[in-house]
Amino acid sequence: MHRIIPSQQSLRACAAPAVIAALWLAANPATLSAAAGGGGTMETVFKLVNFAILVGTLVYFLRAPIAAYLASRSAQIRQDLVTAAEMRSAASAQLAEIEKKMQALPGELEALRRQGAEDVKAEQARMAQAAADERARLLEQTKRELDMRLRIARRELTELAAQLAVGVAEERIRRSITPDDQVRLIDRYASQLREAR
Repeated sequence: MHRIIPSQQSLRACAAPAVIAALWLAANPATLSAAAGGGGTMETVFKLVNFAILVGTLVYFLRAPIAAYLASRSAQIRQDLVTAAEMRSAASAQLAEIEKKMQALPGELEALRRQGAEDVKAEQARMAQAAADERARLLEQTKRELDMRLRIARRELTELAAQLAVGVAEERIRRSITPDDQVRLIDRYASQLREAR
């Protein structure tokens, strides 16, 4: 809370009647003696003159500081009023902006909802494409593995068939070749070696 200091004009307005009253009492001693009860009129006059001098001195010396204070206080109040007006206009502008955004909010929400739905569809399409690509890759890999296993199985089967054929042939040869045939084969082989030398 600010102390309210009277203005220079109000001090002058208060001092002027006091000075006038003191001068009037000094000019009319009968009134002064009646007011004082008949005695000590000069004493009352001196008190009133002293009071008038005190008021005049206070007005003279306090006039400039009080005027400066009142001027600065007036300027401060004006500045506070300007600041309050600016703050009010800024608050009104912010409130209008908020109301504008609130009015635009349903449209923005609808746009976000549409965008979200489109994003979900795009993500589903991307996932479906990724799943199809993965399926094709797995099928291709499985086909390659099956082909490789089939080739290995064929080779193993061929080797087994060859081994079985050799075993069967060997068994037939053992049953059909006599010891005389063996001697004859060894002699033929030896003769072929000699001719080759």
